[in-house]
Parts: sequence; structure tokens; C-alpha cells
Amino acid sequence: MTVDAYFYIILVVGLLSTAVCLAAGILKKAPNDVTILSVAAVEVSLLVYLVGSVIRVISGEPIAGEAWEFWGYLVTAMLLPPAAVYWSILERTRWSNFVLAAVGVTALVMAARMNQIWY
Repeated sequence: MTVDAYFYIILVVGLLSTAVCLAAGILKKAPNDVTILSVAAVEVSLLVYLVGSVIRVISGEPIAGEAWEFWGYLVTAMLLPPAAVYWSILERTRWSNFVLAAVGVTALVMAARMNQIWY
């Protein structure tokens, strides 16, 4: 399986965000700037993936799988961080940190699938 740098960026950022949010949840802390910013970092890494993918398509690099499936995964992955942050702002309990923690892992799994579709 071919893996590109975009996947590794989301791997590192996603796992770090998950670890930070899980630790905050285990320590019974409410969502705070650190946990929310870690999820924002996941969103930024997904934006980098989006820009890189658009540039690759414009430059003529084809998607091996179904293009609609790739873009669907990417759009869905990009909707998760804002939704989780919104949830954490509405429900300021420790459990929201676990919702935030799920974003990093979910983005990682979706990036792995997008990588499979691309190559």
C-alpha cells in the first residue's frame, strides 16, 4: 500500500489530539482551550489534505478509485471537528472530551481509507 505525507500528518496530529482529549476526559476536566485547539489542529491538517488533493487533481494525478467516494470521505472528515467542538461548547462536561478524542481517531481512519481510494 502506498502512503503519502498527508496520511502521516493526520496520523500524528490525530493521535496527539486523541491523547490530549482522552487525558483531559480521564482527569475529569471540562473541554478547554488545549483540547479544542488540538481538534482544530486536526481540522487544519484536513484542510491541508484538501488543498493538496485539489492541487494533485488539477495537475493531472488521477484518483485510482471512485472520485465521489474520495471527496465524500474528505468532506465528511472535515465536518467532524467543527461538529465535535460545537458539541463540547454546548455540553461543558468531561464527556465532551471523549467526543473530541473520537475526532482524531476517526479522521485517521478516514484518511487511511482516502489513501486506499487514491492509490
